[in-house]
Amino acid sequence: MPHVRKSTEGPAAALLRLFRSLLGKETRGDRGERGERLAAEWLKRERGFSIVARNWRNPRDRREEIDLVCMDGDILVFVEVKTRTPGALVPGYYAIDERKKRALRRAIEAYLAGLNPRTRPKTYRFDVVEIALPAAGVAGGAGGAGGAAAGEPEILHFENVPLFAKYFRG
Repeated sequence: MPHVRKSTEGPAAALLRLFRSLLGKETRGDRGERGERLAAEWLKRERGFSIVARNWRNPRDRREEIDLVCMDGDILVFVEVKTRTPGALVPGYYAIDERKKRALRRAIEAYLAGLNPRTRPKTYRFDVVEIALPAAGVAGGAGGAGGAAAGEPEILHFENVPLFAKYFRG
């Protein structure tokens, strides 16, 4: 059975997050969680995916994480979510470097190894969802490149992103 992440945050860190949220200061972790939530909601609503797991971590190496594990029909989809702020220098798709790809491959291999071979989907792929958050204080106005109204996050979905070798067998 897939492992679901439990909070490893200590009481002091949780208290600091609470104060920051009360002051309206969103942390990097808060943005990431918000982006993952938005991505999961959007994939369900717009693409008809079902969410199997969020923030799945490899039990043998907790640093290896898969943001979203989904089903797109009978295809198992591993999704990396990249949440970007308006001033981001690198788009989310390009922020996944070779080091991150190696970690994702290891996590996906561990996830697949934990599935029952008889019930494991025969097809799987890797997708990237990029969430571009609007600038603070933006409201109303024309839509952006993805058709989102100003003040709404822009969501870009990249399907079947190359991650595995051509003849990879998990």
